[in-house]
Amino acid sequence: MKIKSILISQPKPVDFEKSPYFDIAKKFGVTIDFEKFIKIEGVEAREFRQAKVSLADYTAVILTSRNAVDHFFRIAKEIRYEVPETMKYFCVSESTAFYLQKYVTYRKRRIFYGKQTFEDLLEIIKKHRKNEKFLLPCSNIAKEDMGDILTEAKIDFSRVILYRTVASDLSHVNIDNYDMLVFFSPAGIKSLTSNFPKFKQKEVVIGAFGAGTSETVKELGFELHFNAPTKTAPSMTMAIEQFLELENKKNKKK
Repeated sequence: MKIKSILISQPKPVDFEKSPYFDIAKKFGVTIDFEKFIKIEGVEAREFRQAKVSLADYTAVILTSRNAVDHFFRIAKEIRYEVPETMKYFCVSESTAFYLQKYVTYRKRRIFYGKQTFEDLLEIIKKHRKNEKFLLPCSNIAKEDMGDILTEAKIDFSRVILYRTVASDLSHVNIDNYDMLVFFSPAGIKSLTSNFPKFKQKEVVIGAFGAGTSETVKELGFELHFNAPTKTAPSMTMAIEQFLELENKKNKKK
């Protein structure tokens, strides 16, 4: 198996020459292309109103990503709801919390954040659950376990879908040009099948990031050649590099 071309199902790094992907391309003599396999579309104000959710009913909002931040404030603007200064924000990470500065004066708001996981954030939410009613903005493919965790912890919350993850239009891509395809989400691998329904894997190598992505690859009938994160490859670039090194060793023995 000789890998000459790789397709990464993510946007190209802003400074490609300073990214690990550039190092891989140079080290192994491979071509690496980037394509967004999925895109985010906001729920329209009309659809939001049909869900019969009133933002004014909530005193706190749980934000699990930058997309959640963007679409919470987008829908508030579209329905002409002025988010009060008393609103409390519970963010999954410090970076998500800092992103709020795009919309609010950070030092004047009550903002809380976890270390990185939803479980970390839950411990903070529990301390405020007696006095707050929480809103959980999410996508159409949000993890169901977030709601289960909040319910089990007896948190007064409502989930509302404010944006959707959908397949990008990849009609300009010749998928047969690539020896390796790399995916980072279940939606990404599903985009492959929706854009290229006649695609046959044959000898194409498939890599996946995350347990959910790996499972979806297998569920759709594809062979998974490598995945990340692992103990030896915490990042996808490291996993790709390890796979290519192993293949080079195999080819040398032939």
